Amino acid sequence: MKRIVFALVLCCILSGAVKVAAEPRWGVVAVGNYSTLKFNQNLIGVDHGFGGGVGLIGEIIIPGIGFAVDGSVIYSLYTSNVHFGDRKVWQNDGFANERLKNHTIDIPLNLKFKYTNLNGVENVIAPLAYVGPSFTVHVGDNSHGASAVSYKRIAVGIHVGLGCELFRKVQVSASYTWGINETLSTMKLDDFEAKNKYWRLQVAYMF
Repeated sequence: MKRIVFALVLCCILSGAVKVAAEPRWGVVAVGNYSTLKFNQNLIGVDHGFGGGVGLIGEIIIPGIGFAVDGSVIYSLYTSNVHFGDRKVWQNDGFANERLKNHTIDIPLNLKFKYTNLNGVENVIAPLAYVGPSFTVHVGDNSHGASAVSYKRIAVGIHVGLGCELFRKVQVSASYTWGINETLSTMKLDDFEAKNKYWRLQVAYMF
């Protein structure tokens, strides 16, 4: 019984120490997306498209260890050019090479490691790497092209990224995201669905 009480007291002390030591920061973030759709069958061609977004970011750092967790809420636009005109099933409905626009609210969560043991160099530049899930909520789309598809309300992906922090204020990074579940399905064909995959360039300014 004494061991259990001691363990609980020790956990509380350590938990309190982490809370005191943790350094929360907030900032604004801008992103650029280079995205495509990966269909589960090779029936039509798809070209990459450019999009972007803006939002807010929060970060909690554990000093001396180099680890941090962060989360963002970002309005984001994804585009891709889908060659519906390759198949008569869409040709007959007047579709050709359609540029799909997917407006979303992204919520990426990261476990981040920032290398800070650089004898003071980290005050100017500190390399960082991160990995985590990303939750994408569909909030809108373009009218004509999107009438050929039905967007899922929520899509989930996994991303990894590399970058650096400059002057302890500006974080610049690049990441790649793999869709886990489908982003959309077509209206005309059953079981013809696509996952979103994209490169992202991100710049954040931390206050």
